Amino acid sequence: MSIETQYSIAGVDVSDVRNRNEARIAEKMRDALEKMGNPAVSPQAVRDAYALALNLLPARYKQSGTIILREPIRESHLEEATVRALKQVLNNPKK
Repeated sequence: MSIETQYSIAGVDVSDVRNRNEARIAEKMRDALEKMGNPAVSPQAVRDAYALALNLLPARYKQSGTIILREPIRESHLEEATVRALKQVLNNPKK
């Protein structure tokens, strides 16, 4: 299935509906890894930690044209979820 059809429902492109936390977690992961001294991390470990951090938070979906009036998820919650996910993945590498 192509990406065009994968995100199409009844002829409507829904690829612009995104979880607002995705970019925020990516930023927090870059910061956390830097604070950890940029340890060697496999691409799969990065993906696993990223997905785990997102799953630890409530989803915050938006679409094009959405106006965000307030952000109920605090920066500290994002940081906690990110550090927790990274530690879990790094302490339990896949074999």
